[in-house]
Amino acid sequence: MQKLVVIGAGMASGRLLEQIIAANPAAYDITLFNAEPRGNYNRIMLSPVLSGEKSYGEIVTHDDAWYAENRITCRFGEKVVSVDTDRKVVIGEKGEVPYDKLVFGTGSSAFIIPCPGHDLPGVVAFRDLEDTTAMTKAAGKPGARAVVIGGGLLGLEAAAALRLRGMEVTVLHISTHLMERQLDPAAGYLLKKDLEKRGITVMLEASTKEIVGNGRVEQVNLADGTELPCDIVCMAVGIRPSVKLAQDSGIACGRAIKVDAQMRTQTPDVYAVGECVEYNGALFGLVAPLYDQAKVLAKTLLDEEETFAMRELSTKLKVTGCDLFSSGDFAEGEGREDIVFRDPARGIYKRLVIENDRLIGAVMYGDTADGNWFFGLIKDATDISDIRETLIFGPSFQGGAQVDPLSAVAALPPEAEICGCNGVCKGNIIKAIEAGATDLGAIKATTKASASCGTCTGLVEQVLSVTLGDDFVLPAAQPVCGCCDLTHEDVRRLIKVQELKSQEAVWQELGWKTRNGCHVCRPAVNYYLLADWPLDYTDDPQSRFVNERNHANIQKDGTYSVMPRMWGGMTTPQELIAIAQAAEKYGATVKVTGGMRIDLLGIQKEDLPAIWYDLNQAGMVSGHAYTKGLRTVKTCVGKDWCRFGTQDSTGLGIKLEKKLWASWTPHKVKLGVSGCPRNCAEATCKDIGVICVDSGYQVSVAGAAGMDVRETERLVDVATEDEVIEWTTAFVQLYRENAKYLDRAYKWVAKVGLDWVKETLADDATRRALVERFDISQSVYQVDPWAERAQPAEAVKFHPLADLTKEAAE
Repeated sequence: MQKLVVIGAGMASGRLLEQIIAANPAAYDITLFNAEPRGNYNRIMLSPVLSGEKSYGEIVTHDDAWYAENRITCRFGEKVVSVDTDRKVVIGEKGEVPYDKLVFGTGSSAFIIPCPGHDLPGVVAFRDLEDTTAMTKAAGKPGARAVVIGGGLLGLEAAAALRLRGMEVTVLHISTHLMERQLDPAAGYLLKKDLEKRGITVMLEASTKEIVGNGRVEQVNLADGTELPCDIVCMAVGIRPSVKLAQDSGIACGRAIKVDAQMRTQTPDVYAVGECVEYNGALFGLVAPLYDQAKVLAKTLLDEEETFAMRELSTKLKVTGCDLFSSGDFAEGEGREDIVFRDPARGIYKRLVIENDRLIGAVMYGDTADGNWFFGLIKDATDISDIRETLIFGPSFQGGAQVDPLSAVAALPPEAEICGCNGVCKGNIIKAIEAGATDLGAIKATTKASASCGTCTGLVEQVLSVTLGDDFVLPAAQPVCGCCDLTHEDVRRLIKVQELKSQEAVWQELGWKTRNGCHVCRPAVNYYLLADWPLDYTDDPQSRFVNERNHANIQKDGTYSVMPRMWGGMTTPQELIAIAQAAEKYGATVKVTGGMRIDLLGIQKEDLPAIWYDLNQAGMVSGHAYTKGLRTVKTCVGKDWCRFGTQDSTGLGIKLEKKLWASWTPHKVKLGVSGCPRNCAEATCKDIGVICVDSGYQVSVAGAAGMDVRETERLVDVATEDEVIEWTTAFVQLYRENAKYLDRAYKWVAKVGLDWVKETLADDATRRALVERFDISQSVYQVDPWAERAQPAEAVKFHPLADLTKEAAE
């Protein structure tokens, strides 16, 4: 009898042994090595062991009796030191074992971030029973706190389990949304929301700086200065194939052990299976392909023909309470279209990606019952053109009306996959039922369906059951766009009331019909979020118009205009020299504007960072001539020079401009300050106008001098400059917080009424609170965009062709 030695008692090698013994139990004399002091167990189910929902004994797949019954020699708790392929022997810590056939099933090891303190006691991975035991022990301490680094599948399972143990859990994730490899941002948002409902703190874009502690982990420090005290740290940031033994033994490796379609390595009589395998450049981390490999290798070792082929995979999350499914390619791309269904009340999100009348990707959250049906459409590249209109509603709706949900299962063909982990199709389950497997336990025992992660249990039960036995209401007002049924006012109100602080939150909670909005609603939602939550929301440049993205006005010939800010219309000889030199250097046409500034026209896009740098060096910043924000504060010379001047209109104008510049508003804002009622600064046709008089200042609002011409309306009379600045700032903030995006101030005032504006601002506490909120926003946004983008790292983005060699790989 030939000798078969298997190194590693993981799930893939366990399935391999099952397949060989089932087909020909007398084929080999088998020896099984495992560094862990135990045999095969279901590592997928370590999460419920960690949470306390299962015991270790319940997840053992092969116990001592099974190994004894099948005459397998077990070398558990013994590491393999080396393999001599010339002599065909495996050298363990306790001696040599000869082989005729050798299988590497060494799996993978956890990647540990090499930050300071990563080797402290209390820093664990989540790969085996020892890790699970260490975390369980830490959870036994009253008030214990855990930090989980990594918001992928494994990290979230660990976090949910530790939370069920009663720990305070914080998840740190470097990306902008959870499980970014499997989920789009919308589903990632919902997952984060669900986890937070269960008391798990989730910190995105969190970079770990160091782990500190005196002899044991005590705290995790982040790059942004955040300090997180903790009793245990679980690193779940990825895995690496365990190939050192193979490499040291002369087995050909790339990123993992290289195998062919029969799982053979390049060394005679040596094979590999599982996470330690590389096939056609691909690595494997999900259990379904590992079981496929085991099936192929069993056939190969029994001299039967079989070929391994990579197949389309789906992902289901098995964290308690989170129903989630994803499959295929759901990246955005030219020629692709999305079908999106959202039910905010039930926390449901479904997104289908279609290309050339084929479903190529699906993401589902909250209701995943139809996941396998969609997966079948993706895998089979089914033409969906005939069911395009009702596709999002699943198989039970194909025919125009909702029917019994079980009909969805009844409609599945026999070859439809039910259990992705074990590759069990509907037909095999039906055959098992017909052979007498009439309950879930029997189906598990005979087909392995639902025996691994368990997420297909409901579907298997539906197969058992089958085998055995809205008025449309037209919106009262025009919605923001076709992406939703809400008005701008509705969206603004709901963002505040529901404390929605991200675009994904808006799309999901307010029932957007598209994946991530359109060119109409994205700029509006982006503005509403940054205006209401300046400390929580980060401005999204891609949700802005081209001029705001490039911080210059594009002209009809494709060049740009550059306009430096001149505070209150004032400048210096040095600034004029710098402007002249820049105009000559970059071949600009020079134009004096109606807003008392100088415009440099005809600048090439790639020259923008350079001219910004030159103007910055002379002390000038962006004039924001392109923005939905403060444009100019026009002034006259005032009492310092004019014989009719009553106050320092220029000085007040400069103070107002320095207070308000760089603020984002629903539309552009222009101010004027005239030193006397002769109104040389044309203050009475501006969004906000100030007329200086002997007794103080007359502040008026809601003027216009564009397509509509309107005279301002008196807001208040005050005695001091400080009062002018306070009332003006409060009015701007009230406009920022309440107006519809792209409504000028005069349109907004006409809607809400000047009396309401006056009444609101007349309250001292309200007015000062508005000023305070404006100042908070300015603490974030009052920066010069020219200075930021003139830096080399940002300047390259304006080059005609980006240098993609410097882009980081995902």
